[in-house]
Amino acid sequence: MTMPVLLHAAFGLLRQLEPLIVLEQLGSSLFDTALLMVVKDRCSNVTEPGKSREESQQKAFTDFYMTYNLIIRLVPILPALLLARLSDRGWRKAPVVVSLCGYLLSRVALLLVVLFRLPLEVMFGAAVLFGLSGGFGAFWPGVMTLVSLRSTAKDRSKVMMRVELLYGAAGLVGSLVSGHLFLLYSSSLGNGTILLSVGTVVNLLSLLHSIFLLQVKQVRSEEPEGNSHLLTSSSDSSSVVEPPPKINKVNVVLLFVAAFLYDFAVGGAVEILGAFVLKAPLSWTATQVGYGNAAGCGIFLTSFLGVIVFRRCVSDVTLILIGMVSFASGIYFMSFVTTTVMFYLARSLNLFALIPMPTIRSLLSQQVPASLCGTALTCLQLTLKFAGLAYIPAFTKIYQRTLEWFPGFVFILASIFTVLGMIPVSRFWIGD
Repeated sequence: MTMPVLLHAAFGLLRQLEPLIVLEQLGSSLFDTALLMVVKDRCSNVTEPGKSREESQQKAFTDFYMTYNLIIRLVPILPALLLARLSDRGWRKAPVVVSLCGYLLSRVALLLVVLFRLPLEVMFGAAVLFGLSGGFGAFWPGVMTLVSLRSTAKDRSKVMMRVELLYGAAGLVGSLVSGHLFLLYSSSLGNGTILLSVGTVVNLLSLLHSIFLLQVKQVRSEEPEGNSHLLTSSSDSSSVVEPPPKINKVNVVLLFVAAFLYDFAVGGAVEILGAFVLKAPLSWTATQVGYGNAAGCGIFLTSFLGVIVFRRCVSDVTLILIGMVSFASGIYFMSFVTTTVMFYLARSLNLFALIPMPTIRSLLSQQVPASLCGTALTCLQLTLKFAGLAYIPAFTKIYQRTLEWFPGFVFILASIFTVLGMIPVSRFWIGD
């Protein structure tokens, strides 16, 4: 009797959202390190007249990432909106399943680039395919919608932070091993092949899980449910506390403005951080890049613990402000980093930097009816993509022009925008 019970419990666990989150983030963390090191290797011999070798390499590196990241933020806008509408009409798994197809295709593309020494520009085409599937702008709101539907308004912020914690823990593990896996190679295949092969298999498993195992908990509604769809698994209904029947437009606008400014600051800084650690005086190796990414993922854990501790005595709005102060102080210190030890000291100041965004999502989901939850969260994600369309070229060009005299200037700029993002948050608190 014990074995069937254990098997039933294990199967029930596999049908939850958590295994999917772990698999996806494991694959993504492996891919991120692989792409970074592949681009670094391909840019190592770039030289431009009138510029030093390192300056030429940094320009080629940041130019590639500027184009690549602009594509994966611009192309998914319409597909993500369409997938959000499908989600709100009952196809709850559609944003997750379709976007994971794009994840898998982009991983396969980079593997082919490494195996057959294809031009690096092939990854721009892979980015387009990734975007047409909805990308992260469809996947993460899809996940957050499923989380919102199975939690009460009171516990939603904590539940979302728990999902962010799991996402970060998986990224931490993947990042720690990614640098070591990148260095494993055979004489015929070269660096990165084993890392990319493992990452591709993990992403394939996440896609298969979303199609065949993931169970969706439906919201109880007074209206009869429509017919089930191919991408929607049937399950028992769960009771969820409904948000207000009307949209609080003022609070929604304040949350969107705060999210835009904060994402502009965080995204702009992270956009440059990869190039920053590869240049002198840090000059990181693949293993050190993996450890650095792991330090970033560790912030998921400290942010989650921060929510647990601070929630007992402060409001959600205060939590957001604590997280913003944490990021602003850490990224300001990053401007003056010249050693690896100083880098980790700067990152340690970012302990609570990931609190704001899931808390903003939680507050947003409480300002709209449940029927519009998926659309609202997707619109927020798309707003962050528009922020990316602004900060990617802005921070890249500023970094290139200040590279010789003060490469950390972009981090000071990020801290300033973070402070600006605190203004609408405090107005939300006053108006709440």
